[in-house]
Amino acid sequence: MSTPICAHCAKPFERRYTSMQAVCGPRCAKAKVAADKKDRARRERETDRARREAIKTLPKLKAEAKHWMHLWVRLRDKDKGCISCSEPLQGPAVGGGFDAGHYRSVGSAKHLEFDVRNIHGQCKHCNNYLAGNHVGYRAGLIERIGLASVEELERDEAPRKLSRDQVRELRDRYHDAVKTIRDGSSN
Repeated sequence: MSTPICAHCAKPFERRYTSMQAVCGPRCAKAKVAADKKDRARRERETDRARREAIKTLPKLKAEAKHWMHLWVRLRDKDKGCISCSEPLQGPAVGGGFDAGHYRSVGSAKHLEFDVRNIHGQCKHCNNYLAGNHVGYRAGLIERIGLASVEELERDEAPRKLSRDQVRELRDRYHDAVKTIRDGSSN
């Protein structure tokens, strides 16, 4: 008969209590029970998280995707200046130092809501008080992506109906991109 191995500390031991004894003593038994309880709680949290993710509505997923995408745009454009007026973009402040402004508004071009060509860093003054400063935005956009791309964006009327999985993919992609930028800037 072989010597059993403790299920907690992995040391060989002699069975003293029963043939079903899996641990070497009371101390390891107590630690194994605590570890099993912790592992069970972790699995339950993962299951709950997966259930909550599965029942998220499309608007909730779009809000999460928008949050991460706009944060990514702010990080991408933080050193470029406002797309509309070229003023330096302010650092973090209450409510964010600047906005992720849309060239074609989401109200008039919902299909371009998640198109990165349509979203750029914009000062709060231009975005909120000058209604997007469309003339300045177009000039800045031509400078950044070229006239042909701007005209293509203006002509784009192709409908896009994103599925939940596509929105999740967008959200996860921009979440990972934000994390990569932040990890790179902290080094």
